[in-house]
Amino acid sequence: MTKTDDIISGFNTYVIQNYARLPIVIARGEGSRVWDVEGRAYLDLFPGWGVSAIGYSHPRVVKAVCEQVGRLMHMPNNFYNELQGKLAQAIVERAFPSQCFFCNSGAEAVEAALKLARLVGAPNGRTEFITMTGSFHGRTFGAMSATAQEKYQAQFKPVVPGFHHVPFGDAAAVEVAMSDAVCAVLVEPIQGEGGVNVAPREYFERLREICDAAKTLLIFDEVQTGCGRTGHWFGYQYLGVGPDVIVLAKALGGGFPIGAIMAKPQYAEALKPGTHASTYGGSPLACAAALATIGAIEEEKLLDNVRRMGEHLRRALEGLVQEFAFVTEARGAGLMQAIELAVPGAAVVSRCLDRGLIVNCTAGSVIRFLPAYTVTAEELDEGLNILRSVLSEIKAT
Repeated sequence: MTKTDDIISGFNTYVIQNYARLPIVIARGEGSRVWDVEGRAYLDLFPGWGVSAIGYSHPRVVKAVCEQVGRLMHMPNNFYNELQGKLAQAIVERAFPSQCFFCNSGAEAVEAALKLARLVGAPNGRTEFITMTGSFHGRTFGAMSATAQEKYQAQFKPVVPGFHHVPFGDAAAVEVAMSDAVCAVLVEPIQGEGGVNVAPREYFERLREICDAAKTLLIFDEVQTGCGRTGHWFGYQYLGVGPDVIVLAKALGGGFPIGAIMAKPQYAEALKPGTHASTYGGSPLACAAALATIGAIEEEKLLDNVRRMGEHLRRALEGLVQEFAFVTEARGAGLMQAIELAVPGAAVVSRCLDRGLIVNCTAGSVIRFLPAYTVTAEELDEGLNILRSVLSEIKAT
């Protein structure tokens, strides 16, 4: 029995099996590579589902976390936390005038945004939401109810009422669904789990107009697009359309768990003491990691690299569309890219893993890439050559 087999056997005895896990045990990571317990290296072009956005074990984040551990790891939110204030300032200065609430994950941030919207709308009888088919907002009950994909809801019905789902990219459908009962429209600038689905800027411009006319909040779920993924600090800047509330997580902590919402001050004030809280939210340790992440992105000019490498990746993926008839489309922005297949994608992921490449399949047939912002052209080419060899094998069958 190998060390991997031994670890997996013990793991499966004591850990609930609610994940479909890949059969490797990761021991360490650096940059865009990870190593398993047997010492084998893997090129990871989907690091931590987008969490390790500036690469594994970035020295600046490691240093900040290690130093902060020796000072103060946790501080309850009934005291002031200097780092939390600095982090909120850093986020707001890179976005629009707003205020922040901190939690631990994307789903928690979505829940906070939903509660905020209810608090803003309830005095006027507004308690319902419009969300988009193909969306993904998390697996807690409110976030799952907002997620307009039946497969996530089917086993847990009845879900939270008051969510109206309309087609992504169809502003007219939003206009039809809008009513005096709607407190917010929730949308991803680019749908992630739904298949890296994009919509034109005009769609989001129209959403802004509809929400303004209805006096309804526009919430952008930027758990995947936020903190540089599109080559801009936030996906709304890539689109040129501003929301009232933004939901953040994943890349924000550089590998450390943290989530946040940003809300315009006139809406943020609805979260009064007693309306919402997070015991661990915005801890000194999480804020130190996030501040270090922001510092690294700026000092290393990683947004520029996201744009350059995003173009490099996009050209290569478009080449695969030309080369393989069953690769039907390349789409995305920055370092949030994907190819659509006319065949199931799970086998592609498995064969890539066998060759030392980590990618992801979502929506059944979409191969998704969320590389680290530090990724190089050489690393992308290495991964794409592996992918091409796998696709060539599939073509031959």
